[in-house]
Amino acid sequence: MHSPDIDIDSVSLRFAPTGEAARSHLALADVGFRVKPGEFVALIGPSGCGKSTLLRIVAGLLGPTSGTVQIGGKTVDGVPEGIGFLFQSDALLPWKTAQENVVLGALLAGRSRTEATERASFLLAEVGLGKATEKFPSELSGGMRKRVALARTMAYEPRIFLLDEPFSALDAQTRIHVGNRFLQILETLGQTVIVVTHDIDEAIAMADRVLVMTASPGRIAKEFIIDLPRPRDYYGSRFTPGFRDMQQGIWDILKREMDGVLGG
Repeated sequence: MHSPDIDIDSVSLRFAPTGEAARSHLALADVGFRVKPGEFVALIGPSGCGKSTLLRIVAGLLGPTSGTVQIGGKTVDGVPEGIGFLFQSDALLPWKTAQENVVLGALLAGRSRTEATERASFLLAEVGLGKATEKFPSELSGGMRKRVALARTMAYEPRIFLLDEPFSALDAQTRIHVGNRFLQILETLGQTVIVVTHDIDEAIAMADRVLVMTASPGRIAKEFIIDLPRPRDYYGSRFTPGFRDMQQGIWDILKREMDGVLGG
């Protein structure tokens, strides 16, 4: 599967005033970076710095006030084909079972009904939901619904994964299990990935590069190259030499930005 590059060039976004607000809000200011084909990039920054907003611009769900986003050399104007977007909310179809929700992703990828059903069963088992295939979203916990949504995104087999806090609703043990499964699948398929996370350890364990954003309006404060060997273990990588140094470097930038917001 061909995974394209992503070029984000001088992107800014200013939201117009709403309600009684007298001023517009500058959410992003002159953000620029490139994601190479098959590269895994993590975005991390203080709450409200525009991480999720930037992800929506890349997905074509929002248009920038200025600047451009290109995917595979084509300017994003609307939602491009081959984008798999995992929202913070699970966005499952409530009238379909877990299996049927994931089958839908595989059908959109062009698989036959039989192939889609087999793929859905495999992916649900991979994320630890092999016994919950016939349950509806209302019968699942928040963490289970998030895993169904992740399986559905993987079933779509997108050229690009855009992930907004993909594991935030999971407990610690499930997070490790699902994180490892996700890493294994991505390292096999080699898709281009941008993930938004608040977890420094998660960002380092998964990504090839970590981009730390400033407080609002969001800019890129610093880039960290993560040169840990692959394949990686979602949890075990944290004990690799050099991991703690990278963790400290990222935290130093984040703390500076958070101090500016919180007055620390």
